[in-house]
Amino acid sequence: MTVVNQTIWSEFYDAHNDAHLLQSPHWAALKGEFGWFSQRVITGDIGSQILFRKLPFGFTIAYIARGPVGNLNHIAEHILEIDAVSKKHRAIFLKIEPDIWEDEESCESARAQLSTLGSAAKPIQPRQTLMVSLEGDDEEWLSRMKQKTRYNIRLAQKKEVLVQETEDIHTFQQLMEITGERNEFGVHSFAYYRKAFEEFYPQACRIFLASFNDLPLAAIMVFYKAQKAMYFYGASSNQERNRMPTYLVQFRAMQWAASIGCKDYDLWGIPDVPLEELEASFADRDDGLWGVYRFKRGFGGVIKRSMEAYDRVYMPALYKLYQWKMSD
Repeated sequence: MTVVNQTIWSEFYDAHNDAHLLQSPHWAALKGEFGWFSQRVITGDIGSQILFRKLPFGFTIAYIARGPVGNLNHIAEHILEIDAVSKKHRAIFLKIEPDIWEDEESCESARAQLSTLGSAAKPIQPRQTLMVSLEGDDEEWLSRMKQKTRYNIRLAQKKEVLVQETEDIHTFQQLMEITGERNEFGVHSFAYYRKAFEEFYPQACRIFLASFNDLPLAAIMVFYKAQKAMYFYGASSNQERNRMPTYLVQFRAMQWAASIGCKDYDLWGIPDVPLEELEASFADRDDGLWGVYRFKRGFGGVIKRSMEAYDRVYMPALYKLYQWKMSD
């Protein structure tokens, strides 16, 4: 086992095009401002960035977000090596969320290995998403979208909505607060979005702002790694909603992503239920991720589901107490 510094981890991460953004040193730096600290462990051709969340009395929880990175045939051996680091930092348990889709060949092997080390557990990141292919030209994308989404994109263009890249994190935050109040969900602080943008811009992040006559209407923060773009955060105003700015801002972001070589656009997070239930229920539900599914489904993406998370427990009694507190 080798605990490595940020420079070595950055080289390892950059050498793996399939490494997830949440394993990047920039993500650790972002989380480091808000109650987490990180350690990186490399064992041969597999490595993990482990985030530790501080708890009272010196305890922590350890978390591998969308990792490990590298040769996942050795995932069990690697996790056993991480035990020493987890225990050193008094982790109650280690949560592992592999970046593996259920339909990948490596899923069954990883599942078999991890099931010997822990038990399936509730994930932190959304398990299911919609992945939009950026293959082909704009017209091919539009042909794969729902009719209403195509109509709204063209309507926004007709109604003179302008979409531009921006560095205006203040306007982004203002729109986030409006959206959170309107839809009754919590948003991060201004400091969080500012730090996220500072860490990833310009090498791996852009903000796109839709406006009409200089009035901000909608904004999204999009991240990218290798050939995949990821839509993490989005917001919109209560004004001029009939101009459909949220549709055009996504379309422009997709065009930008394709222009830099991305093959896929991850809409990041839909309810974790089968397609049949999604389609039968979305019109009647707006709780949790249901509210955004109605919007996201229109872009013609394919549902992708990651394999389950696993909890490797080090302190069973405290783990039960933690689970009980989290269920309140």
